Amino acid sequence: MPLANYGVTIGTFQEFFRDPTHQYGHWYHGHIRLHTPQGVYEAALDVDAPAVTGVGYRLVDDLRAADLATVRALPDGFHPLASTPFSGALDYARSPMLRNAPWVDALHTAGRAVSRTIQRPAIGAPAFGPDLVDLVGGWLAPRVGYRYFPWTASNGDNALDVLEPHVRAAARIYVYGQAFDEGLGVHDVHQNQGDPPGDHYRGNGIWQDGAVVCELPEGRFVVWQISFNTQTRSTDEQGNPELP
Repeated sequence: MPLANYGVTIGTFQEFFRDPTHQYGHWYHGHIRLHTPQGVYEAALDVDAPAVTGVGYRLVDDLRAADLATVRALPDGFHPLASTPFSGALDYARSPMLRNAPWVDALHTAGRAVSRTIQRPAIGAPAFGPDLVDLVGGWLAPRVGYRYFPWTASNGDNALDVLEPHVRAAARIYVYGQAFDEGLGVHDVHQNQGDPPGDHYRGNGIWQDGAVVCELPEGRFVVWQISFNTQTRSTDEQGNPELP
């Protein structure tokens, strides 16, 4: 079933820090604290996981105010969002503002479909993380001028190193995810669809993905995304995997 308390917390920067220890290949988090009218909200960010899962991150850095007009019009604080295209919710596979150039996405999807037909991954295998297309596309895109924002393998600190300067410089921060049942906080600040059968399968749903969005003083918006390598972005209308 979809996330029960999905929404966005909007506020201004108070603090950014990391778990005190990092054992590579284990669970590891960054943390953001935001000032809001209700008090200080804390967001926990999953950036490293056991090797049997793995994590990737992505930064989309060419957005403007019009791309986030619905959410930007909201006052600071936590706001529940309906899992629809019109509420301001995010969907890694469906949000137009997060899509690469269409032909690049089509080529990437076709290449992955062919490779998985040749060697079908086991259910739950970390088979959907950053690959060679991300590496080559990320290098080539700025040189030839097409829109492509690659996924990068996270070792934990590299994902946080990319996010931290934007968070500290932001005039306003938007954290998408699920509100805590108790206290002021947000978790599930990552992709929330495409999980294989298992512990997280029941949380699959479309238009309920988590992310951190930084509104910079010059009017530019940066979206920081996290996905587990066991998750696919080829999903059906319930957010469950569609595997070839």
